[in-house]
Amino acid sequence: MRAGIMTTMKTATPTIVVFDLGGVLIDWNPDYLFRKLIADETERKWFLANVCNSAWNLQQDGGRPFSEAIATLSAEHPEHAHLIAAFHARWNEMINGTLAEGIAIFEALETAGVPLFALTNWSAETFPYAWDNFPFLHRFKDVLVSGREQLIKPDARIYERMLERIRLHYPDAEPAQLVFIDDVRRNADAARELGWHAIHHTAPADTVAQLRNWGLLT
Repeated sequence: MRAGIMTTMKTATPTIVVFDLGGVLIDWNPDYLFRKLIADETERKWFLANVCNSAWNLQQDGGRPFSEAIATLSAEHPEHAHLIAAFHARWNEMINGTLAEGIAIFEALETAGVPLFALTNWSAETFPYAWDNFPFLHRFKDVLVSGREQLIKPDARIYERMLERIRLHYPDAEPAQLVFIDDVRRNADAARELGWHAIHHTAPADTVAQLRNWGLLT
């Protein structure tokens, strides 16, 4: 175990890292599927911005069943019903494996003995695919999935829930000991507002530099 990391923690120095998954460790993008279904790029971008957009998908990440989401949206856009249905039926085609540089950071922290957790906005219905197909997920001490909690980032309550789960392993853990890595700025900012350290992950080299600055990597 890395020096300074103990089962009971009393220091405010960052010692625990919490990863987001999509965009940091897993390469997920609806375009991977819809470029197969909508050949015209302009039409495809319109569809993903105005029909199956990120705000709609986020509701499933928050616990809404896909069956309800698809039925409601298909009623609003009946001409696109087959494409809307594909968002769930062919969801796995939106994943293009792992992000090598993010995985390298994960493995370097793991080798250093840093406790690792994950906090992800992800549908409870689709997360089992990731769990079954990405063995590295089993190496986290815990993975908190928004769809199971019916809470989504950047809601403060999901970060508080994550801290509760971390305290099952490290009872004295405090927000100032946590580092959250997320590719969405508002999610990183929300963690920071709660007293966590946070990295808006846009360039892996910058993330590594910050982790080194905190002494989590050498």
